[in-house]
Amino acid sequence: MKYTDLLNITKEFGNPVYVYDAGKIKSQFNRLTNAFKTVKNLKLNYAAKALSNLTILRLMNDLGSGLDTVSIQEVKLGLLAGFKPESIIFTPNGVSLEEIEEAAALGVRINIDNLSILEQFGSTHPDIPVCIRINPHVMAGGNSNISVGHIDSKFGVSIHQIPHLLRIVELTKMKINGIHMHTGSDILDIDVFLYASEILFETAKNFRELEFIDFGSGFKVPYKDGDIETNIEELGEKLSSRFNEFCEEYGKDLTLAFEPGKFLVSEAGYFLAKVNVVKQTTSTVFASVDSGFNHLIRPMLYGANHQIFNISNPEGRERYYSVVGYICETDTFANNRRINEISEGDILCFKNAGAYCFTMASNYNSRYRPAEVLWYEGKSVLIRERESFDDLIRNQIDVKDLFAAKNQKASIK
Repeated sequence: MKYTDLLNITKEFGNPVYVYDAGKIKSQFNRLTNAFKTVKNLKLNYAAKALSNLTILRLMNDLGSGLDTVSIQEVKLGLLAGFKPESIIFTPNGVSLEEIEEAAALGVRINIDNLSILEQFGSTHPDIPVCIRINPHVMAGGNSNISVGHIDSKFGVSIHQIPHLLRIVELTKMKINGIHMHTGSDILDIDVFLYASEILFETAKNFRELEFIDFGSGFKVPYKDGDIETNIEELGEKLSSRFNEFCEEYGKDLTLAFEPGKFLVSEAGYFLAKVNVVKQTTSTVFASVDSGFNHLIRPMLYGANHQIFNISNPEGRERYYSVVGYICETDTFANNRRINEISEGDILCFKNAGAYCFTMASNYNSRYRPAEVLWYEGKSVLIRERESFDDLIRNQIDVKDLFAAKNQKASIK
């Protein structure tokens, strides 16, 4: 997309606003698919939690993706978006047995990550196939804040609990149709990922009715010029070869599954915000925008680095700015960042705003969540309206009569 396209979107739909490039999403989907072209059965299940807008889900379904969900609400969104139940996998963490049973009743595939629920579900529903999430105790992700493969992680069944797991399966007579792992985000070391995969292969040998092996995702995308990223092509070549070998050993063509989220949508997203004020202090020049961590929390929560460009003055000389928000907290997007000279009213563009950005937005400080726009075949399409004051109070119950009655009694006395 061009800066002029983004500026025109702010003129048409206002700001702040999220914009997603459908062409980039499609190219990322095709890139990942091509990297594993030597695998007979490949299934990409888009991680809905990364960006769950209904139109984005419909786009993924149109591309031929399945859907990875972590809540019953995401399951229902997937069904509404047109996914067939069998194309949705439910991979929650820490949810109740009742929520898993509700998902199973909708016909989606079930992935269980703890022994307690596995035993309860298997005892009650032995005829419903189940995938099991394994924790290989391998940290393949590069960010310790979002790594889930370590030994103290709340995710998955520890590989040291495999004997107990097998005992539950034997006693309940339940069918295990898949084995799954997810080690974390920002994977860079392919050899570490392949090592974790070997643990998954070894675990899979315990089950003779498998249909698929799910290797999770967490592939790193570049966040700035020259940034390192997961070498998807190298991973595809090495893991495909090993997976095909395992299928021969297993005696059956299994499906190789992934659950990419960030890889598919991160680089496709742009967040656009207007500069409210440029404030000079004794040591810092602040550019304060009409947004904050209520809209984009990743820089404050994870220390994520989102490139910021002044698309209103792309040729201006660079100066150092600290870009901050309008929330009554310390909501700093960037400290002393070189950005083309900023004036009040300029539009700043935050890149890599497609994954875990709008989905983590809130109404903190009673601010409205922004609009979302899809850039599709050279046209901008509104896919979520900007919130209004009516949205903010929609589910609140005004009990003013309660206090009126109390005051009336007080006046009578």
